[in-house]
Formats: sequence, structure tokens, C-alpha cells
Amino acid sequence: MKTLRFTKMHGLGNDFMVIDAVNQAFDPKEAPLAAWADRYRGVGFDQLLVVEKPTSDLVDFCYRIFNADGGEVEQCGNGARCFVRFVSDKGLTDKKEILVETAGGVIVPKLLENGLVTVNMGKPRFMPSEIPFVPSSDEAADALVHIVLVGLESVPVSCVNIGNPHAVIAVEDVDSAPVGRWGEAIESHEQFPERVNVGFMQVVDSRNIRLRVYERGAGETQACGTGACAAVVAGVRLSLLDAGEPVKVSLPGGDLFVSWQPEGEVMMTGPAETVFEGELQY
Repeated sequence: MKTLRFTKMHGLGNDFMVIDAVNQAFDPKEAPLAAWADRYRGVGFDQLLVVEKPTSDLVDFCYRIFNADGGEVEQCGNGARCFVRFVSDKGLTDKKEILVETAGGVIVPKLLENGLVTVNMGKPRFMPSEIPFVPSSDEAADALVHIVLVGLESVPVSCVNIGNPHAVIAVEDVDSAPVGRWGEAIESHEQFPERVNVGFMQVVDSRNIRLRVYERGAGETQACGTGACAAVVAGVRLSLLDAGEPVKVSLPGGDLFVSWQPEGEVMMTGPAETVFEGELQY
């Protein structure tokens, strides 16, 4: 029997179980992650975040992310904000800006004086091989919008990789959008060989959007940081949003602010909060 200390955190309702694997031994392969994610019989979370020692002198920490179904993923924007608050609160670093290695690349979160966290999410990628996405034979690889068939419906999606894959769909009203039906179908669609997060974006004006995200391995969540970044990037590329200016992304769990200048890096700012500390045996 093993004893494990953990922290429950959230970013706009997107919630996490965070484990310090620097000061205690933890092997995710030996843990019942899906059982812990159960909101009735376990801790309950959208993602599990694991803080590990860096694998090189070029970064401060290594950051691993596991979805509620136990599958490991590359990146999580809300988790990145919780990550930097966690390592600061736990005294694992005295830096306010850290370099963090993830499976999707190095990110640079920064803890601000007002308690919010800004994360440099890096440069987005768009080519099908980088998503990954398999376009139809009659579509250009660099098209801004691709068509995905859901039954007899043709759904226009903008594909973006911001550390993990996203398909962004522009809709007139997020409240009436078929998030559950299209989200489930596209998340596991054969054209996305590693599955995909599906965002439903309503453009209010050039600096304000509403967004709902159906995340792979988790379903619809209260907030998705990388989903917010992907939506703003897609909106800028489609000339729906202002380039280089902060865009307010209103999610069910609250607001994030994202800015992107084409050819540049995506910047995301939002809150990160601790809910409680716990200990379990397994």
C-alpha cells in the first residue's frame, strides 16, 4: 500500500489533481488514474498534473498531464497556470517565471503580482501533419478551414496545434451549438488519428468571443486554456478577431485573455486557485 499527497486546484472550473513527484515517488503507470478522476468515488478531476524534476539544465521542471480516462496528453493551458502557482506555493522554486518541459514543447508561465498567471504557450502550428489531421483529397493542406463529415452534415473546422490538437468551429450561438453531438463525433473522427479537442466559438466582436470546448478524454469542461488559445488563433487567421490585441474568451467557468500576432507566440492570462490538500492510499 502506497500513500500519496496531492493538491486539488482549478482554473476557471477546469479542475486538477496535482502531484508533487519531486519530493515523493510516483509512477502514473501504477496508479488507478481513471478511478481517482471519478467525481463520486474518487477525488474528481478533468486532468491529473504531475510535477517532475527537469530532464535537462535548460528547464526548471517537467510537467506531465493525464486526462480523466487515464490517457497522457501533450498540453493543458489551465493546468499550466495551476502548475506555476503550485510550485511557487509549495516552495519548489522562488522564480516568478519558469521554463517548463511538456510533451508538447517548452512553455513559460509567469506568476503576476495581482495573482493571475500569464503563460507563453509558444507558436501555433497549422499543417495537417502537425495537428495531426488527414484532409480530404480535394482540400489544400494549408486551407484555413477544412470540412469534416458528421453523418450527413458538413462541419467546417479550423485546425490548430497549440501543444495539443484542436478543431475550432465558428458558430452563431454557443448556447444552441451541438457541442455534445458534434464534439463526441469529431473528437474521435478518423481524420484526427490522435483524436482532437473541439472548440465551439461565437464571435461577439473583434475582441470578445464566447467558447465551449469538448475535450478529448474528458468531454465538455468548464474551461480549456489551450482551447481558448486555439480559438483566438483561428479567429485571427479568419480575420474575425484583432491580431496582437488581448481577446476576452468567455467560457462557462469564467474569462481568459489571449493575444496572438501572426508568426508570433500565443500569450494567455487567467486565474489559478487551490481548492484543498489531500492524502490517499492505493
